[in-house]
Amino acid sequence: MGIWDKLFGELVDVIEWTDNTQHTLVYRFPRYGNEIKNGAMLTVREGQMAVLVNEGEVADVFEPGLYELTTANVPILSSLQGWKHGFESPFKAEVYFFNTKVFTDMKWGLRNPLILRDREFGVIRVRAFGSYAFRITDPHKMISEIVGTDGHFVLEEIIGQLKNLVVTGFAKVISESGIPILDVAANYDDLGQFLTEQIQPMFEAYGLKLETMLVENVSVPPSVEKALDERASSIAVGDLNRFTRYQQAQSMRDAANNETGAAGGGMAMGMGFGMAQSFGQALGKGDNTDPLQPPPVPEEVKEVKHYFAVIKGERLGPMTLAEVASRILQAEINADTLMWTAGLDNWVSASGLSEVQLHLSNMPPAIPE
Repeated sequence: MGIWDKLFGELVDVIEWTDNTQHTLVYRFPRYGNEIKNGAMLTVREGQMAVLVNEGEVADVFEPGLYELTTANVPILSSLQGWKHGFESPFKAEVYFFNTKVFTDMKWGLRNPLILRDREFGVIRVRAFGSYAFRITDPHKMISEIVGTDGHFVLEEIIGQLKNLVVTGFAKVISESGIPILDVAANYDDLGQFLTEQIQPMFEAYGLKLETMLVENVSVPPSVEKALDERASSIAVGDLNRFTRYQQAQSMRDAANNETGAAGGGMAMGMGFGMAQSFGQALGKGDNTDPLQPPPVPEEVKEVKHYFAVIKGERLGPMTLAEVASRILQAEINADTLMWTAGLDNWVSASGLSEVQLHLSNMPPAIPE
């Protein structure tokens, strides 16, 4: 700088900063040779904090207000050299202004799907995105950990790191919590508050505070979405019987209110009676008329009938009808064979039993000689 810059720097005794960019976090007040006069006025506005740095070390931190930089009202400066000489020997120091407003609508999102072990769906891939808000709360820590000697520290220089903190915190919390994915998707507000509390310590390490974290969406792969849709459909179909009854009742009401004439009224009445009958039957059967239910269990099979026969002078039995049919095919039983079964008073010929005669009729005639 030239002589005029030096002279202008000595004459200006008001140190202040106004930001028009809306994305500056830290700004170093420019002074020629970092010279600050004894008695200079420091203005710190609302939404700002100022840090006085001497020889690379933080000397003091100023909240919003108007300050006169003298050893009388800034005791920490009393041990620093140069103030007692006033204008002739200005104090060399740096003033950093910190923007402490809340920076909102900071976007975050998972670059790659997060693999989770869900209790209901097994191992699934999850995507999520949302937004968060933060502010500067500890300028001393921030200038030591992040800013350093940067005279114009803007949002773009830290936004990537903050996004990584949020994403890493989200993945860790969700993975370790074991919360079912269906519960996660149904409680975005509670999840956001819980994540804010869990991730806040990561921001404190940089002198920042995570004000809020919002989860706007948690999505699963299309295959899982399809499974959810099918489950919802099955629940709806499970009550199809009641829905059908309701539809029938609605149709009956509409038919009763039909005023299209005698013919139309007669047709409506007929339809109404038919529906009423069907509806009454359905009500009589209760909830067991669901078409998706299996058919009723068949009646018990009647007791098997047994037969006895006289073959070659010997009584054989008991035999089932199937066994009798088998002996007919083997020519051991014919129409004249004596047989008996429960319910008969005496022996009768095989042709006298209708069920046996049915099998005898199916036999071919004798081969002609």
